[in-house]
Amino acid sequence: MKFFSGFCFQNEEELFDNFLIKTDFCAAGFSYGAIKALKYTLEQNKRIDTLQLFSPAFFQDRDEKFKKLQIISYRKDKYRYLKNFYKNAIYPKDLNIDKYKKEDSLEDLKILLYHKWKKEDIEKVLQKGVKIEVYLGKKDSIIHSIKALEFFKEFTEVYFINNGGHLL
Repeated sequence: MKFFSGFCFQNEEELFDNFLIKTDFCAAGFSYGAIKALKYTLEQNKRIDTLQLFSPAFFQDRDEKFKKLQIISYRKDKYRYLKNFYKNAIYPKDLNIDKYKKEDSLEDLKILLYHKWKKEDIEKVLQKGVKIEVYLGKKDSIIHSIKALEFFKEFTEVYFINNGGHLL
């Protein structure tokens, strides 16, 4: 299995153990890593049976003002920004994620904020015979999970976890 980590996360794969399909024919990604997993699946010529997207970074419903504010806040005080980001990502609130934290670049933040999930890309993956599973938490404080649900449900299986946050 090929797993792609989320923005400012590393080795968080174990947080999704209850859902992950651990075979050589699965690609998975969390948040920003979901974007990378989609790209990987699109570019691969080798067999992939399942693409798992956990809390995919879905910001195409956000306006330019929101995105610019994120970038300005990151530039101004990266450590404060990340402290707030991690606080919002954690649900339940007692989960210790210290061992998964890492710093990513401003460029990574821009990529995830401006990524546009395209119907055509999803359809190309499906045409390759890849099953797509999307996992969303109703209590996600990072993305608008309802907006992501509305987009992905047209194409894929979506598991909407009522008591789940960004880290499900």
